[in-house]
Amino acid sequence: MSYTSKSPWIIHYDASSCNGCDIEVLACLTPLYDVERFGIINTGNPKHADVFLVTGSVNEQNVSVIRQIYDQMLEPKVVIACGVCATTGNIFRECYNTLGGVDLAIPVDVYAPGCAVRPEAIIDAVVKGLAVLEKKRADLDANRGKITASTEE
Repeated sequence: MSYTSKSPWIIHYDASSCNGCDIEVLACLTPLYDVERFGIINTGNPKHADVFLVTGSVNEQNVSVIRQIYDQMLEPKVVIACGVCATTGNIFRECYNTLGGVDLAIPVDVYAPGCAVRPEAIIDAVVKGLAVLEKKRADLDANRGKITASTEE
């Protein structure tokens, strides 16, 4: 968990799942897995979140909500699609109102497949997401340095 200098904050959104993956996300907070020991904090405010964890498939009703949460998050940010519904749409992808996986609405950085996705897989996806977040943060800092250097000239 040494990827980032501050504790990663996660916002979780259920995009029309059966709630199996949501229960597994909650299991990550129980004493058995206890992700908070790594400094991971679950927040309800997208402006405070670094990681956007989405479960369930995207449909016509929630695509705008997903995009709005994503747009409210500050850069750098990471999106994790948890569960096979979030990654592909699963059994719902043929429904008339379903778009499919989360990557059809917003860019996804890490996929955690499974039905329901296991807490270990969620934690692994968050760790991989933190590595992506650190790289994005370094790239953002490098770009800021280039902008600052060009304005000084």
